[in-house]
Amino acid sequence: MGVSLASFGLRRAMFIGTHIVGVDAKGRASVPAPFRALLSGDGKGRVFVWPSYRGPWLEAGDAALLARYQAALSARGEFDDLRDDFDYAIFGEARSLDLDETGRASLPEDLRAHARLEGKAAFVGLSERFEIWSPPLLEARVSEARARAAEKRAELARAASGGGR
Repeated sequence: MGVSLASFGLRRAMFIGTHIVGVDAKGRASVPAPFRALLSGDGKGRVFVWPSYRGPWLEAGDAALLARYQAALSARGEFDDLRDDFDYAIFGEARSLDLDETGRASLPEDLRAHARLEGKAAFVGLSERFEIWSPPLLEARVSEARARAAEKRAELARAASGGGR
């Protein structure tokens, strides 16, 4: 599911929900319609995808997401080692994928191999970005995230109320 934030007075895209889609023999996968609508106003467009540096999945979003990452990294200064690492891990490996008239994108073989995509892909909306997972690997990730969230909910409540850590 995708949500237009304009109806809430907000300007950024919000990718939500999990959508399982097929990946054909040529590596084509249909970007879920709610996500496509957020990538561009006419439901067509371009998606930026890169292998996650945190594990076997792909990270993805629109040009605005990459612009925010670029601004945050630029604020660190031109000769910052951490900036260099993130530049390589994100911008150096990102691919700009065009969507065809039906909303399909061709995922290159190396990206499919990194995410272990075989026959199916799970598109997971994570607010301003989304990830692309092998469905079996996603199940384990969601279980881990739920467990950590349950453990840390008091910490989040304190932060939300202005109490900090």
